Amino acid sequence: MTAHQTKIRKVLIANRGEIALRVIRACRDLGIASVAVYSEADRGALHVRMADEAYYIGAPRARDSYLRGDYIIAVAKQAGADAIHPGYGFLAENAGFAEAVTQAGLIFIGPPAAAMQAMGGKVPARQRMERAGVPIVPGTIEEVSDPGEARRIASEIGYPVLIKATDGGGGKGQRLVSNESELGDALDAAGREAANSFGYAGVYIEKYLPSVRHIEIQVVADNHGNVIHLGERECSLQRRRQKIVEEAPSAVVTPDLRARMGEAAVQAARAVGYQSLGTVEFLVTPELNFYFLEMNTRLQVEHPVTELVTSLDLVTLQIRLAAGEPLPLKQEDVTINGHAIECRVSSEDAAAGFMPSIGKITAVEQPSGPGVRLDSALTEGYEVSLYYDPMLAKLITWGESREQAIVRMQRALGEFHIEGIHSNLAFLHTLISTPQFAAAEFDTGWVEANLDHLTAQMNPPIPDGEQQAAAIVAAFLAHQQAERSGSHAHNGAEAAETGSNWRRLARLGSLRR
Repeated sequence: MTAHQTKIRKVLIANRGEIALRVIRACRDLGIASVAVYSEADRGALHVRMADEAYYIGAPRARDSYLRGDYIIAVAKQAGADAIHPGYGFLAENAGFAEAVTQAGLIFIGPPAAAMQAMGGKVPARQRMERAGVPIVPGTIEEVSDPGEARRIASEIGYPVLIKATDGGGGKGQRLVSNESELGDALDAAGREAANSFGYAGVYIEKYLPSVRHIEIQVVADNHGNVIHLGERECSLQRRRQKIVEEAPSAVVTPDLRARMGEAAVQAARAVGYQSLGTVEFLVTPELNFYFLEMNTRLQVEHPVTELVTSLDLVTLQIRLAAGEPLPLKQEDVTINGHAIECRVSSEDAAAGFMPSIGKITAVEQPSGPGVRLDSALTEGYEVSLYYDPMLAKLITWGESREQAIVRMQRALGEFHIEGIHSNLAFLHTLISTPQFAAAEFDTGWVEANLDHLTAQMNPPIPDGEQQAAAIVAAFLAHQQAERSGSHAHNGAEAAETGSNWRRLARLGSLRR
């Protein structure tokens, strides 16, 4: 497809870092002009230099720039863009922004606002999935506030149970309850935390499933009623509910399970009139039973592993679908070839309790060679600070087998050197070199349960609380010094985890301003 074959001739990318570069490159492959936006922190960023045009949109903090939908739409119209691509993070799953883009006469490269809204709240999403015949975790499909009703429900589904916030994520408003005596206090605490974190106190109850895997299915839907899936991604390796390593396909998913989960994901997408790329996430038990978790109504961070095993360019496909083209393939055309692994490289010092690491990158040696892909915006002189998410790059390897993909990842991580700041490269190498990873013997709790053992293989070990506080203060002072010298940050996408060391450092900065 070239520019003269579609109504999309110019795309504004409402994002930054490696995902902005990924979309710019997809536009260039399609013959479409690209427009970047940037905050004060990102004046010298690579995505600004790579785009055909670039416009300043505000101060470094996301709320003053990348989260200002009104600014972004105004810039898109000023630049003569036909469409806006939100990337992931920031405004990517903001139904109000998607609607505003459409109302402004522009194309939103993503799903309709109504589909986002349908999957936005956990309780309405569970209701829709149950009606669509998609398996959900046993529990309520209504909010619960009365302690007596909560006790009755918990007794029926059996302890332990999870009390979960209707809105939000990242573990906020969530409590694990082992017996009835804990239930009343847990219900109150979860509601208070949900109200403080998300502005809404609604909670629901579901059965706690131990030893589960986090498996997601990539779906693709056009504007003509066609929906297919592109297989699964294994996303169980997580720390603080944030993904660290992803792979495709999963080592434990059988062809039969893949077909059943794929069909359930397609049903889920159809149930909300979905269009564009989307991901349906499931919990999978050791017995290979699966349950709907949620739907991410956007392009995923881990989309490259699916691209490598399907030989499909998902970002160009997403743009083509937004332009009104029908899906160029049917379900029977989708094949899975080989194995791909993605590691998220972050500016965190794993040997020091995953403390944020800020400063100027003085040198970068990037890996390459057969089967290696690096999605990155790293350059020498790149300034890392507390304004955005600490993810620096995504390192992806492909092999004809899982074993080959692992060996290539070990090689690539060994070749990857970042100087001037700390990173989690050594931790990632330790993680993927464990016998448990080689045997695919892990679940969503495995990294946290084995964190001491994993970091003990690195030097120094995780510091105690007092040392952590000192490290935070030291990082903050270094940031203040960088600001006084006129330097700013431009790394990763928007911070995702409330309560993380990165967020605590950002709050320290807020107090000093």
